[in-house]
Amino acid sequence: MSVADNGQFSDGEFAIEDMWLGVFSTKVLASGFGQVGDGRSFAFCIEGKSLLIELYRPRLRGPVPQPEDVVATVRRNVADVDITDERSLGAAVRDAVALAEAAN
Repeated sequence: MSVADNGQFSDGEFAIEDMWLGVFSTKVLASGFGQVGDGRSFAFCIEGKSLLIELYRPRLRGPVPQPEDVVATVRRNVADVDITDERSLGAAVRDAVALAEAAN
């Protein structure tokens, strides 16, 4: 699904460009990526019971970020987040990206 196209998670400073949610077997999987207002990008995924966010430096050299492109990482417990709901997960991602920016 494309989230930024319909504006649900785009506010000029933060945009989730793509988000994938799904229940496969007994696991709920989610991942996606987006942009921060200053040109940096981020990616997120669910790992076990955690949301992992990687924030990348601006102006990446290629389409796939390399380990040296990561400027901040945040891991957040998602026990209190409905990761099957786009809005709930989008808000958790937005908050975690803000934490990553503050730590950077």
